[in-house]
Amino acid sequence: MGNIVAFGEMLMRLSPPGYQRLIQASSFDAIYAGSEANVLISLAQMGCQTKYVTRLPENPLGEAARNALRHWGVDTSHVAWGGKRLGLYYLEQGAALRASNVIYDRAGSAMAEAEPSMFDWDTILKGADWFHFSGITPALGEGCAEAALQALRAAKKRGITVSCDLNYRAKLWTVEKCRSVMIPMMEYVDVVLGTSEDADDVLDIQLPPMGMRDASIAAAEAIHKRYGITISAMMQRESRSVIDKGWSAVLYDGGAVYDSQHYELHTVDIVGTGDAFAAGLIYGLRSGRGPQFTVNYALAASALEQTMVGDYNMASAEEILPLAETEGFQDIKR
Repeated sequence: MGNIVAFGEMLMRLSPPGYQRLIQASSFDAIYAGSEANVLISLAQMGCQTKYVTRLPENPLGEAARNALRHWGVDTSHVAWGGKRLGLYYLEQGAALRASNVIYDRAGSAMAEAEPSMFDWDTILKGADWFHFSGITPALGEGCAEAALQALRAAKKRGITVSCDLNYRAKLWTVEKCRSVMIPMMEYVDVVLGTSEDADDVLDIQLPPMGMRDASIAAAEAIHKRYGITISAMMQRESRSVIDKGWSAVLYDGGAVYDSQHYELHTVDIVGTGDAFAAGLIYGLRSGRGPQFTVNYALAASALEQTMVGDYNMASAEEILPLAETEGFQDIKR
């Protein structure tokens, strides 16, 4: 198989220890992460060849972000260097009835100020068979949106499979602006993932009130009908509290609906679940083992990620497969 290439922004995440609030914190734990980077890190742990495309400032923080990717086995040979600062986000972990909160500090970051001319997609996509991006990257600015569009056109020209995590972020742009940028990109996309709410916000898939599973299926079918996208996977989060959730998904392949397993989860970190699902989805589709395996594997990968501190899944395929195939777990390995 070829490389899996992804395009996005690498950030430094700063979180108060434990469940402290930002207003009381006197120290922060630092993690380097980003939506597309999280996907590639997870895929690298599954044994896939991955390549990350981004722009980082040429200073110690940019180098630390690059080194974090290298540590997890992600190819960084096509990082563009320049700009003044690394983007940041602050995460306050919620608990019980108190919601988690994210504050972005990424305006003027190296990636937000990137220009399309900084990325040579003919060179970057050599040897690739998959390209992944999310709705976060085009939200960073016109330069990033145009660079993403150029990447999509180059991928389509080469017959490379393209996946998109819809990933609507209300703190980055409006629904109207999002739709105006993202909808034209869908002609280049083969695989979409998100939630029925994302489908509405990003792709203008408006649905009448209905249950979560019915909404997921209706959104996936509408995406297929309106945009001709072959595979749509919809995640289903049932919130018992901020950290206690029911977790499942459906996959639609244009002909049939496949339901995943269902898990009841007590999460230790709320960030990165969709990215882990995206990685599992890509792995499952590339494995050729069929849609039922794929949606079960993707869900198991995202469920395991929620047992780990940080934004990305560090589980190998060997760790994910037993959960995906048996619907059970081991309390201890001896």
